[in-house]
Amino acid sequence: MATTNGGPEADAAAGPQPQLNVLAQYVKDLSFENPNAPGSLQQQQQQQPAINIQINVNATPLSETDVEVVLKLEGQADISGQVLFAFDLAYAGVFRIQNVPQESVHPVVMIECPRLLFPFAREIVATSVRNGGFPPLMLDPVDFVGLYRQKMGEIQPQAGQASPPAQS
Repeated sequence: MATTNGGPEADAAAGPQPQLNVLAQYVKDLSFENPNAPGSLQQQQQQQPAINIQINVNATPLSETDVEVVLKLEGQADISGQVLFAFDLAYAGVFRIQNVPQESVHPVVMIECPRLLFPFAREIVATSVRNGGFPPLMLDPVDFVGLYRQKMGEIQPQAGQASPPAQS
């Protein structure tokens, strides 16, 4: 009698393994504005700017297994209501998802895919801000699980309100 202890025979018996592959990643849209230069370059040295950043994730199915995920980062720095700089980045990737249970596909798309894209988008933002004449803006790591839960929490009550009351 042969014992496999999780070897290749055990893997084959368990079925195909879940896979998440990055097929492509790219800048879909990028905008950097420095509307008050050169004055803003001197002003930013005097005090710390207020920085506001918005993060959004969208997904578009391309086929049964492929999906485009777009990580949208928008930010603005200002001092006393005057804009120092603003950026808008849509960084996208095409992902192939195979052998993932249907109930897990949405969380994989909305959590794992943007988590893989974020370091590249972060670098693009830092470089754009630096090239605009400011110190590089190093975005803090993002809790995509928390963002996903927050978004689902917003959607659930809306879905409950939209459905008609149950009748017996």
